[in-house]
Amino acid sequence: MSKKISNPIKLGNIIILSAPSGAGKSSICEAVLASDKKDTTYLISYTTRHPRTGEKNGKNYFFLSEESFKKMIKEGKFAEWAKVHGNYYGTSKELLDKALTAGKNVILEIDVQGGINIKKQYPYRTCMIFIMTTDFKTLEKRLIARNKDCKETIDTRMVNAKKELEYLPKYDYLVINRDLTDAVESVRTIIKSLEYKIQKDTIYFA
Repeated sequence: MSKKISNPIKLGNIIILSAPSGAGKSSICEAVLASDKKDTTYLISYTTRHPRTGEKNGKNYFFLSEESFKKMIKEGKFAEWAKVHGNYYGTSKELLDKALTAGKNVILEIDVQGGINIKKQYPYRTCMIFIMTTDFKTLEKRLIARNKDCKETIDTRMVNAKKELEYLPKYDYLVINRDLTDAVESVRTIIKSLEYKIQKDTIYFA
């Protein structure tokens, strides 16, 4: 007897975008979201760092005091959290679960620690993409060109970039950002392919 394909609840996927500072993940993220507003959404992270010029609370991040952030940790409100460059960053578990249940693909711009923690909690729903420039010299030039950090900060970010690359084997995909348009299309292709991926937490046949 043949079996008919059922109509399972369509859960969304989590797309982790991680990259050293200056590799272009924010620009790629914005472009991907602009091209697929219907099925893809962006989850804003919480952080204890101070807003940069032009950043707004609730748009770029949810900015919290360290005391408030630690309270949320104790209450189990984060799907993941980590301390990066001296500041805390975290992802709301409630908001993440709500988006996935609604069938949305959720893009998270988070560091390698956060990405790995999310993968542990959502092993069947997480796609991890690492963004990098062609080499470290190019990365350093981009950090200098964006004119946001002092030399000491740039040096620290370059050291951290080499440490972050050690986590590359834990990721599913590597996208080299030689050209922004090409990198955006690569990420969009990866996300599109998830539509056809067999998910182990989904029943496909009645």
